Amino acid sequence: MRRESNDDDDVSLFDAEEDSATRKNKIKHPMASFFHLFFRVSAILVYLLCGLVGGSFIACMVTIILLLSCDFWTVKNITGRLMVGLRWWNQVDDDGKSHWVFESRKASGNQSSASRSSNSESRIFWLGLVICPIIWVIFAFSTLISFKIKWLAVVILGVVLQGANLYGYVRCKVGARTNLKNMATNYFGRQFLKQAFTKQEGS
Repeated sequence: MRRESNDDDDVSLFDAEEDSATRKNKIKHPMASFFHLFFRVSAILVYLLCGLVGGSFIACMVTIILLLSCDFWTVKNITGRLMVGLRWWNQVDDDGKSHWVFESRKASGNQSSASRSSNSESRIFWLGLVICPIIWVIFAFSTLISFKIKWLAVVILGVVLQGANLYGYVRCKVGARTNLKNMATNYFGRQFLKQAFTKQEGS
């Protein structure tokens, strides 16, 4: 009888671990996850289709600009806050000076900010945030190489809007007061000192 009781405890323990892992990987905000990718992927598809099919340039340009604008607003104001607990914005103080604010959601009680967002949502958010600007940079180079100058303004707009969101959320991730340039300088400085000490020990 005692052996059966231990088996039941082990089963319930493993079930609890599986339930916890399932909750962590579950998408808690399906609508936000969908629209996080919808506008940016749609803008890329419209650009590709217009280049291949050859529709009206003005209609394609307006459609892409609207999709990029909707994507910028949605990612900046909604999906970043819901999916990964990050947000950034610009505010003007009483003296009329403009300040950029980068913040991450703080822990409340025993629940950390990491536990609020699932791994699946975090992957969707960061993959969409990183891959799409890279695609627009590739479009920019291909536009210059193929001399499609009329598309250059649209492509640059895609790079700027999606690059701005990427930069803003990276700043939120690494910390609002951390300067990316200082981080890189400190990293290379540590690597240089490490190599110097290694050479001294070897000699």
